Amino acid sequence: MSFPLLTATAALPAVGAIATAAVPAARRSAAKWLALLVSLATLALAVTVLVRFDPDGDRYQLTESRSWIADFGVRYELGVDGIGVALIALTALLIPFIILAGWHDADPLETKSSRWRPTQGFFALILAVEAMVIISFEATDVFLFYIFFEAMLIPMYFLIGGFGDRAHAGSDEKASAQRSYAAVKFLLYNLVGGLIMLAAVIGLYVVAGNFSLQEIAEARANGTLDMATSTERWLFLGFFFAFAVKAPLWPLHTWLPNAMGEATAPVAVLITAVVDKVGTFAMLRFCLGLFPEASKWATPVIVVLALISIVYGALLAVGQRDIKRLVAYASISHFGFIILGIFAMTSQGQSGATLYMVNHGISTAALMLVAGFLISRRGSRLIADYGGVQKVAPVLAGTFLIGGLATLSLPGLAPFVSEFLVLVGAFARYPVAGIIATFGIVLAALYTLVLYQRTMTGPVKPEVSSMPDLRVRELVVVAPLIALLIGLGVYPKPLTELVNPAVEHTMSDVQQKDPKPDVEAAK
Repeated sequence: MSFPLLTATAALPAVGAIATAAVPAARRSAAKWLALLVSLATLALAVTVLVRFDPDGDRYQLTESRSWIADFGVRYELGVDGIGVALIALTALLIPFIILAGWHDADPLETKSSRWRPTQGFFALILAVEAMVIISFEATDVFLFYIFFEAMLIPMYFLIGGFGDRAHAGSDEKASAQRSYAAVKFLLYNLVGGLIMLAAVIGLYVVAGNFSLQEIAEARANGTLDMATSTERWLFLGFFFAFAVKAPLWPLHTWLPNAMGEATAPVAVLITAVVDKVGTFAMLRFCLGLFPEASKWATPVIVVLALISIVYGALLAVGQRDIKRLVAYASISHFGFIILGIFAMTSQGQSGATLYMVNHGISTAALMLVAGFLISRRGSRLIADYGGVQKVAPVLAGTFLIGGLATLSLPGLAPFVSEFLVLVGAFARYPVAGIIATFGIVLAALYTLVLYQRTMTGPVKPEVSSMPDLRVRELVVVAPLIALLIGLGVYPKPLTELVNPAVEHTMSDVQQKDPKPDVEAAK
């Protein structure tokens, strides 16, 4: 038997979570270092998966398959394609930075609402989320995927509700109520989506007789699985609804600004840069893979919803007074681009969407974590409470600017490549949608530059006059993310070569080919 590398990559942070939670209460520092070491070891395993994966090989590689619940056809089946490998690498890369950035976020406070603030629990929950996200990217059994798709809600609920933003420390009761509201809203939205998906999962088993993604695809290909059109469409809607909540897509997005606003900055990164990617990934793997005809049937409506997300999210970001909520609404706009790329049904669009998942994760992590460092110094999330920061903390302001420029997809930074490919793919099949989506770029420039101008430039406000610049630990968090944004912006080829073969398989699933350029019209 070969070494179960995929199982080990998901199991290590799970075991690490249990070990971190078991560290004695008096040894908070040991719990932090243990969590960091586990996350680094997980990153090493993820790099091994990346190295061993052959983009030109089989569609699903490093596969593992064991009988699990035989009476119901449930198997423990794992396998990765290029898209899954890229997102596993992103997850494993970001978790050590999230842990370092949140190094003091769970330290005990004197305020009454924060008496229950166990450091061990905070870092154990982060590792638990990592384990569940990784196995979600690996699962090729639909039921196995569903279990961890839903299970990750539990640690996220406690991270949002139990470990809030310290910018609220001055108003304990109100802050606690807001955190509870955000956590419950996050949980309820995602639970409703999950319950609808569960009905669709059961329906899929009734129709197909098993939960194996590969077996169902083979049965469709050889004609032994004949799914009625109406049945396929209902099942597609059940799956897509759950993924649209997780992504999130307008109008199912309203939980995200509350959750990101009330969570600590590292947990906010965990939500939007890691957990939410499971939703868009699942659209590619399960919606398009299991229900190709229904995916094409629903495409016009989904494209419209994606366009609304792009413009609506950007417009609300422009009007925000809260730094973290601004980043949250910007993320809603970016997820609109990702979903537009997926359902443009072109190879450029889907490649761009996959790159966008990775690049958005890096850029949002850079911007939000620097914003978290800024907020922790001033004790306020309000944009109006800042001014002139670049004069007293130039390194902090500079990294904040690069993170912001990446958010608006400046050429030379990683998100530009992915956004450009999404727009090319959208223009090829839906020119009007491509035109509307470009307004999102203009609005992104507006909210990003206005945010930087109001917080970093102008006269130095007395409250920020003694603000310290980034410390060594904070530089260790931010510098690699900035380097990745520049590196992947200048040379994205390794990432495109990794995901393009998987995109070709997805295009084959939905039996779509790229539209031929209209040369005569161009003349």
